[in-house]
Amino acid sequence: MPTGGHVEPGEHPAQTVRREVVEELGVPAVFAPVPGERPLFMTVTPTVGPPEDRHVDVSLWYLLEGRRDQPLTPDPEEFHAVRWWTPAQVAAADPATLDPHLPRMMTKLALA
Repeated sequence: MPTGGHVEPGEHPAQTVRREVVEELGVPAVFAPVPGERPLFMTVTPTVGPPEDRHVDVSLWYLLEGRRDQPLTPDPEEFHAVRWWTPAQVAAADPATLDPHLPRMMTKLALA
């Protein structure tokens, strides 16, 4: 599952990315030169559950740079474990274990 979080009132979404990546993975968010601090992808997903808890999640997907040897310090409240994945590993993974939009994001990334 990619890192993520909610935009705070008055916060620019790119600032949310910076904050959430540090909070969840313990590393700085380094935006890829293209598209920079603009989202590469957007998804709109109705949630499931009791009617009073249902809402629509709008997710902006940003492209960040990192190194495979870069140590990650995951927030134990958010993740049981983290690791770097290659595009081939994502493609070969059981879709039920992935964010449902990740395969589409990877296709979009390959075309960018």
